[in-house]
This record gives sequence, structure tokens and C-alpha cells, in this order.
Amino acid sequence: MPRNLPPRNPEQVADTANRVAELLEVLWGRAQEKAPSGPIPPSQLRALKVIEAQRSVNQRTLGDVLGTGPSSISRLCDRLEATGLLERIPSATSRREVELTLSAQGAKVLEELRQARMREVEAVLETMAPAHLGILAEGLEQLQQAARAHVGLHPAEDEDASAIA
Repeated sequence: MPRNLPPRNPEQVADTANRVAELLEVLWGRAQEKAPSGPIPPSQLRALKVIEAQRSVNQRTLGDVLGTGPSSISRLCDRLEATGLLERIPSATSRREVELTLSAQGAKVLEELRQARMREVEAVLETMAPAHLGILAEGLEQLQQAARAHVGLHPAEDEDASAIA
């Protein structure tokens, strides 16, 4: 059992979550350097993760989820397509739109990066007591559900589709 109860005020929890996220960024940066595909710019990585989670998305929806304007999203998708991480396919419902999907290479790069990140985080988690791991896992699951709803992502259909981080 934890020595102290966690803060209950959302502002205090947000502060703690922010500090943890900053440490995770350090761990994930280390993981990116170790991943076979090498580092990917953060904006591109966020876009790839949204596209992966949604399986297929149009540029407008991607921009809405990322909070980015249409011209920036278009340039971002151009770069991802040029590097072979993204495919644009004609929309089945509208001749004016294209659907964005991960290419096989994009899926491979995300999986390599995800595995490298997991190894970094797992090394930290192995130092924690089992009781604390259970509490952490429960809280993270709730945070993930709330964050997905907050940014407008559909509820995850399975564990793999919920892997936006």
C-alpha cells in the first residue's frame, strides 16, 4: 500500500502527470535513439499514432484531433508520404477527400519504436512494488479512456488500437 494517498485535486494530479510525462519524454527519447528506424519528429509521430488508432482518417479529422490547421496537416502528410510512412487513398465516400492510412513501413516503424519505448519504461517499472504497479495500471487505464474522449478519438476496439502515447 502507498505511504501517502495520491493528490485528489485535478490541478495537483495534472501537475504530477505533467512531471511524469516529462520524464517519459526523456525515456522515450532514449528509446528513439535505440530504435532501428531512428528518431521521428514529434509532430510526425503524433500523426502516425492517430492514423494507426483510427485505421483510416481524412486530413480534416487528423487536423482536428491534433489541433493543427489544414495547411500544416497537408505539409505534414506530404512529408510522411515522401518517407514512405503514410499512404493516401481515394475516399470511398467522397471524391474530394482522401483517406490516410499507415503504410507497411509506417506500421513497422511504429512497432519498433513502441518496443524500444516499452523496454525503457519496463526497466523503471521493474523497480516498483507489485501493489504500486496495480494502482498505477488502474489509474493509467482511466486516464487513457478520458484522454481519448477529450481529443475526440473513438473508444478503442482492442488493446492494440488504444496505443496512442
